[in-house]
Amino acid sequence: MKIGIDARMYRQSGIGRYIRNLIANLQLIDQENQYYIFLQKEDFDSLKLAGNFHPVLADFPWYGFAEQLKFPPLLKKYQLDVVHFPHFNVPIFYSGQYIVTIHDLIHQHFQLKEATIHNYLTYQIKKIGFEKIFLKALSKSDKIITPSNFVKEQLINEWRVKRDKIMVTYEGVEGGFLKLLDELSEKDFLKLSAKFGFKKPYLFYVGNAYPHKNIHQLIKAFTILKNDWSGLNLVLSGPESHFYKFLKQSTKIKEVIFTGPVSDRELVVLYKNARAYVFPSLEEGFGIPLLEAMASGCPVVCSKAGSLPEVGGEAAFYFDPQDTEDMVLKIKRVLTDEKLRKELIRKGERRYKLFDWSKMAKQTLDIYKEVTDLND
Repeated sequence: MKIGIDARMYRQSGIGRYIRNLIANLQLIDQENQYYIFLQKEDFDSLKLAGNFHPVLADFPWYGFAEQLKFPPLLKKYQLDVVHFPHFNVPIFYSGQYIVTIHDLIHQHFQLKEATIHNYLTYQIKKIGFEKIFLKALSKSDKIITPSNFVKEQLINEWRVKRDKIMVTYEGVEGGFLKLLDELSEKDFLKLSAKFGFKKPYLFYVGNAYPHKNIHQLIKAFTILKNDWSGLNLVLSGPESHFYKFLKQSTKIKEVIFTGPVSDRELVVLYKNARAYVFPSLEEGFGIPLLEAMASGCPVVCSKAGSLPEVGGEAAFYFDPQDTEDMVLKIKRVLTDEKLRKELIRKGERRYKLFDWSKMAKQTLDIYKEVTDLND
């Protein structure tokens, strides 16, 4: 079987993590099939792959004309049995068998002017283009993979995709993250605390600052909380995007710490030492930070929206993300109720182990086999 994987987003944060873990785990479990890994130049030059994994230069930016016009003939050249596109940006003119992963429908549910840095005309043109590409990805694919049943049900209800066409493969916590957890000492926190200028106790959030992440509501809740909890800080880590910078510039509260992007080791330190991890999002397709916090022994208090209850189960304490009063109440409970805290930590230690990248790769390989068997 000759399998193609579009890995051009290898270095990206969300989808890139999915691609990196998929390829790494497939190399461990499959030495039989031949894989063609389509990469941008920086990864083509540096990525080391197993013998049956072949790097192919596909230096086309995503969402561009080159992707639409040059990528299909390159894919066709290798006479692949199936191609896995880990994002919905499947070239319109590609006619071979393929599987697509749909991580979420956030780009459709939050089409607000605040959610883009483009002017109105550019935004509308891109919006129409995205919708056409998305529809093609759904309708012409042989199988669709989603990271949660929540996204699966959205595709069934909103796009009328047949239930048996969609397969759910859960994601997990990376082995490197768990390894770093075992290496930490108190010195790591003291170093980080000095670097960013804050002390314990603190609430922690890591991720993007797009409007649907609802960080402004978390900051609003924190302004109320800090009046009842002397010395409490809120630490916000993530890429310094347009939205992150706007929040940073508009927030005049010294107890709110914007760290920007942090290293893998710093991230683990921040989880490990937080009083609680707070995830206020209005919608998620999965929610890896919940599992990372649980693996770190950090109590999780989060939104009850999207896939988060599916991922968190009984190991998280939930609030209505659009109700500031409820958010404040639930965070305060996790801060002050020691019995609840210990229960969340104990349940979290079991919960995160149910989600595994290796299992995801095995399930994905089974889907590759199913698609090629059906079309033989």
